[in-house]
Amino acid sequence: MDLKTGLSSPVIADHLPTIALPAAVMTFTTPTSFPSPGLCLNTTKKIPLPGKIEEVRATGWLDLMMASSPTRKRQIKDVVSDTQADDVDLQYHNWMVDYPSALTSFEAITDLAGSKRLALFLDYDGTLSPIVDNPANALMSDEMRAAVRHVASLFPTAIISGRSRDKVFDFVKLNELYYAGSHGMDIMGPVGKAADSNGVECILSTDSQGKEVNLFQPASEFLPMISEVYKKLDESVKDIDGARMEDNKFCVSVHYRNVAEDEYKKVFQRVTAVLEDYPCLRLTHGRKVFEVRPVIDWNKGKAVEFLLESLGLNESDDVLPIYVGDDRTDEDAFKVLKASNRGFGILVSSIPKESDAFYSLRDPAEVMEFLRKLAAWKEQST
Repeated sequence: MDLKTGLSSPVIADHLPTIALPAAVMTFTTPTSFPSPGLCLNTTKKIPLPGKIEEVRATGWLDLMMASSPTRKRQIKDVVSDTQADDVDLQYHNWMVDYPSALTSFEAITDLAGSKRLALFLDYDGTLSPIVDNPANALMSDEMRAAVRHVASLFPTAIISGRSRDKVFDFVKLNELYYAGSHGMDIMGPVGKAADSNGVECILSTDSQGKEVNLFQPASEFLPMISEVYKKLDESVKDIDGARMEDNKFCVSVHYRNVAEDEYKKVFQRVTAVLEDYPCLRLTHGRKVFEVRPVIDWNKGKAVEFLLESLGLNESDDVLPIYVGDDRTDEDAFKVLKASNRGFGILVSSIPKESDAFYSLRDPAEVMEFLRKLAAWKEQST
């Protein structure tokens, strides 16, 4: 597949700051095996950075927090002129030269698919449901649920989310899918070839319908630590108006979407202060959310590879994996598909941003339209 190189239009750089951060908070190297949480707890606490460097570090994160999940065009129009709004439109259309719409390019996608077997991977928040102020209200519409059910009856389909697996299932309510929660650290997949990964064995279990499934949880040793950190973070940010905690089992989310901008620095300081005592946990950033995760070599890209192997599709040339997502954590999956040159990612975004995806969709409404077209194409071709 001919992949794109470079960008010719203005984009929002959606990357983490490149300034120095303490290893206990952010940076890590890929381990050859998963570390023991007990070893991490005995690790010497990092020496604090000098004041000026610490100030630069905080400023970089604050800039990232301000830029996270920029306002939509309809919101922009309330505060800028029509000319500026037109400039935003122009930038987006220029960006689509490099990231064409999966809807207008649908014929090219089906030509590429041909007689190949499709495997579909979907993020949840911002992809199947809108981004909302209260994460508990990120509900999938009945129409979207019907569209997902339809494609799942035709292609192997999985949802890979930062939410806990149980929480995603409660939102989606479809037994036809495979689910991977906590950014792929909690996978319920088919009983197949993948017996273990990185030395971690699958657990044979049954789903709600009594069907045999494999549970894969590479970060299970970290559960006591994650639970402890959740309680400490909850206590630490509880007096910050608008801050919301979310327990996603193998990771902890600190939402600041409803926090006043002049309180962002306080959120950052409180979170990083807690994490200084946990060198085996790292801090990442999503759409108006900080996420605390174990330092292990596992992400959504690894989850895609694991599920493809479980489905018996990983070593087949006649398989076309497609991943649809909107968040920077989905970039790990986009990179895996891009590197293998077998499938592609579709970025869901209403603003220009750099990505390893190949196509784009503007919002969940366009995702639903794409899923419907995909199902219709499959039924017509058979």
